[in-house]
Amino acid sequence: MEEKFCQSCGMPMGETDEFYGTEADGSKSKDYCKYCYDKGTFTANSTMDEMIEFCMPIMAKENPDMNEATARSMMKQFFPTLKRWKTGKA
Repeated sequence: MEEKFCQSCGMPMGETDEFYGTEADGSKSKDYCKYCYDKGTFTANSTMDEMIEFCMPIMAKENPDMNEATARSMMKQFFPTLKRWKTGKA
């Protein structure tokens, strides 16, 4: 099974629904994590670059062999492929 990622912050979502955000009707979002999306709206009105800067220290901390510059570079390549940033919606 292919791993799913939040289509806003790139966080791995896992196979359970514990990390998925919610739609306006209370159902689980198929695309976004609970940190980025709640009750059908994004939790932060940010640009892609702002999201990268927010996520970069978290990614570096979770991956001890990775420094912040490497994390930022990887996200700058990955984030434009995510649904939220492909469409230009923020």
